[in-house]
Amino acid sequence: MHVSLMVAITVDGKIARDVDHFPDWTGKADKRLYVQVTKKAGVMIMGSTTFDTIGRVLPGRKTVVMTRNADRRSDREDLVFTQDPAEKVLDRLAGQGYTEAVVVGGAKINHLFAAKGLIDELILTVSPLAFGTGLSVFSDAVDLKLNLKEFRQLDENTLCLRYLVDR
Repeated sequence: MHVSLMVAITVDGKIARDVDHFPDWTGKADKRLYVQVTKKAGVMIMGSTTFDTIGRVLPGRKTVVMTRNADRRSDREDLVFTQDPAEKVLDRLAGQGYTEAVVVGGAKINHLFAAKGLIDELILTVSPLAFGTGLSVFSDAVDLKLNLKEFRQLDENTLCLRYLVDR
């Protein structure tokens, strides 16, 4: 399974000011790309804080929410809460016929997948803002070597950088 990590960052590398920061700062070009990439994959994986910040299931794709709370459940086919380890989540999705998944945050989930060597591609949208302080892409140290696959300008001020993880 091909696993992409997709994040919007400021020019100083922050994904949010704090854990409750709603991602409305990223701009229309980033949102269009996010919809395109996540719908193509068919499934996105996130942590419970990210899900709670978004506040809803996004249409046209399955949402897998990694949580430590065993009481979180869903009756919807397009929303799954799980306490399973990342490898088991990916195995289950592959068994359901998915060939791609997009990890969309937050920093703890990004770190979890990266530290276990489960990320194949990193998609960064660089927005024309600087927060100075805030959350980084990863909650803890990782060691990823990346090869630039593509860079393009999404609008007059926003860039998209795509990197393959060098294994």
